[in-house]
Amino acid sequence: MTYTVDFHTVSTVGLESSPVAEALAGLRANEARYFRNKYDHVFTVEPAGDAGETVDWVHRILREERDIVIASRPLQATAFEVENIRMAYVFYESGLSVNVMYTVDDAKKRAVGFKLSEGMEIPEELASRFKFARQKSKLAGTIRGSYFVVKNEY
Repeated sequence: MTYTVDFHTVSTVGLESSPVAEALAGLRANEARYFRNKYDHVFTVEPAGDAGETVDWVHRILREERDIVIASRPLQATAFEVENIRMAYVFYESGLSVNVMYTVDDAKKRAVGFKLSEGMEIPEELASRFKFARQKSKLAGTIRGSYFVVKNEY
């Protein structure tokens, strides 16, 4: 079932099994606010089991670009296009959010972003490979993030 993320009233709908559900919900709401304000896009998610194509696409990029396999279970995902940018998000039980920004017409502007919910440890599969910068958010507390540039076509 599709869920429209409300950034005015943060809810843990679909994220309840996460040990950092409140923080992950805040992170998800933070992303929803960004896309609403910047692109007037309503951010919706669906259970990862219903979004297999999106989860598989993100996992394929992680595996083929950097040989990364996320150990945590995906809970929710979404994919959409805004201003010729294909976006995909996967929210994991650990509190991790992975997004792919893939410009359709400019191969130089493609990246994978990682965001860590407040209170979670850096996943082992990312810890030795990335440095995480801190960002404050009213909705999500302290978010730690990192990224890498996508080099191939997907």
